[in-house]
Amino acid sequence: MNLNWDLRPIYPDEAAFEKDLNTFKDVFVPKIATFQGKLAQEDSFIEYLHTDHEVSALLERLYLYASCDSSLDKRDVKRSERLARVSSAYENYAANASYIDPEILALGQTKVNEFLSRHPEEKAEYDFSFDKLFREQKHIRSAAEEKLLSAYNGLSGEGSELYSALSVADYQPKKTTLSNGKEVEVNLSNWTHLIPEVPTAEDRQKVFECLYSWFDEHKNVYGEIYNTVLRAEVAEMKNRGYESILEEHLYGNNIPLTVFHHLIEVASTENAALKKYYELRRKALGLSKHRSYDRFLQLAKSNKKYSYEEAKELFFASIKNFPADYQEKAREVTKDGYVDVLPHAGKRSGAFSTGGANIHPYILLNFEGTLEDVFTLAHESGHSIHTLYAEENQPINKQNYSIFVAEIASTFNEHNLLDYLLKRDDLSREDKIALLQKAIDEIVATFYRQTLFAHYEYDIALKAERDEPINYQVLSQEMVKLYQQYYGIDITEEYVKELVWAYIPHLFYTPFYVYQYATSFTASMLLYQRVKEGQKNAFENHISLLKMGGSDYPVEEVKKAGVDFTKKETFYACPRRMEELVNELEVLLNEKN
Repeated sequence: MNLNWDLRPIYPDEAAFEKDLNTFKDVFVPKIATFQGKLAQEDSFIEYLHTDHEVSALLERLYLYASCDSSLDKRDVKRSERLARVSSAYENYAANASYIDPEILALGQTKVNEFLSRHPEEKAEYDFSFDKLFREQKHIRSAAEEKLLSAYNGLSGEGSELYSALSVADYQPKKTTLSNGKEVEVNLSNWTHLIPEVPTAEDRQKVFECLYSWFDEHKNVYGEIYNTVLRAEVAEMKNRGYESILEEHLYGNNIPLTVFHHLIEVASTENAALKKYYELRRKALGLSKHRSYDRFLQLAKSNKKYSYEEAKELFFASIKNFPADYQEKAREVTKDGYVDVLPHAGKRSGAFSTGGANIHPYILLNFEGTLEDVFTLAHESGHSIHTLYAEENQPINKQNYSIFVAEIASTFNEHNLLDYLLKRDDLSREDKIALLQKAIDEIVATFYRQTLFAHYEYDIALKAERDEPINYQVLSQEMVKLYQQYYGIDITEEYVKELVWAYIPHLFYTPFYVYQYATSFTASMLLYQRVKEGQKNAFENHISLLKMGGSDYPVEEVKKAGVDFTKKETFYACPRRMEELVNELEVLLNEKN
């Protein structure tokens, strides 16, 4: 069994990659400039669309190859340089193409629709793109201004590049000595597994502080990096005339601001079950205080480890009652060569699925054999299945689904896997407790914790918009406030915990991303519940959403599948489910062994 990526389906060798990169730089970068001043002519307009189609496919292939290869060893300078060369080529292309949106807007939507009406194939691929463009018209500047702004594209992403350099490329794991005299190395990949394995509460504290010591030693730098990200956000907001940074991120996908505000209002106030859960944990674990890192302690002990092959078979068994096409796609996305399974030095931490433009999706894991890793496989497979459905049913320009819907297929798989495991006949009381904890922890991590971080981003963005100073102290104080509001705990009692903002890469890489974990989780919970209850067309509605890809605004896509995020009551699904599960856990914990 091959446990490593095989990137040859993207490019068979380095020479093929270089050939395409040179074609992109030498042919398409200059070619796009030749359409300037000609888009009012129908023939030139359609030829531009054909060129854009080619460029989209080529650029995605180049970027996917370079980014995947770089993810396998972030220490390798050559791999980083390859990715940087693709980014640089795109920046040059964007500069040469900066006139396009203003020129199309000058044509007017009526003329554009007239052109497309005579070219049905191009209409099928580009109608939604132009609908979005004309909706965004008031935020697009003149051709000259767009060209000037494009010159700063590289600098606008400098914050995320600096974060990656400090947190991945330069990161040095540290060692600590436990109470039993054993010395352990603590790093970003293994610390959550170490926490439940060490002998004492003092050792858990040592592991946690050992990990966070990196962020503590570099807190001033991390603070300035985040400030750099925020300054770029404020500049974009002002240059394009948005009312706020939040609007800047939601406007393009036509997500009403009320969706975000409903989410943070519900999550920050409907949290009685969350606080009750942590008190139940404290008592069950015999702790005087339940620290944030104690969340990794299991209420029921299990030393079971799973091989990767066992994890795959568990996932396949859990979907055995799903339609055959879905099962076939699950096996397709986990074929040898498309999943990079095991952790190693330099490899990007965490897990993800990536693909697009008719390219078979790839999954990155850091599989260590835990039950959590089994769920991660099901999760990332959901993303890849979503990608396959989108590629099969949409043209290239409509395949890339938005982040807002991206976590629905993945967490749907997790809901189903959990139910499959809970239904086993051989479950002991300990098994039930462990799985209930898993279900509750999923709500805590995905609905509450991610919304807390989204709430944090929002509050810090408001400070940046008001031109208030941003430094590590300001960033930490805001985190202290929100942990008290959501969890009812004082993280100042945990040395360095208030630096958790520096630990969260999404805040630096993709601002206002994480709230969409919570919206997707809410949608998948509601969609899965309907499938579980056997409601008519429930699974068909779920698949129809996956097939839409990026062919409509995400709130509308989800609404078509039966979930309306414009209604505040939609968000109560997670707190209600949380309360049910915590009450069920409480009964089990009170039973005698």
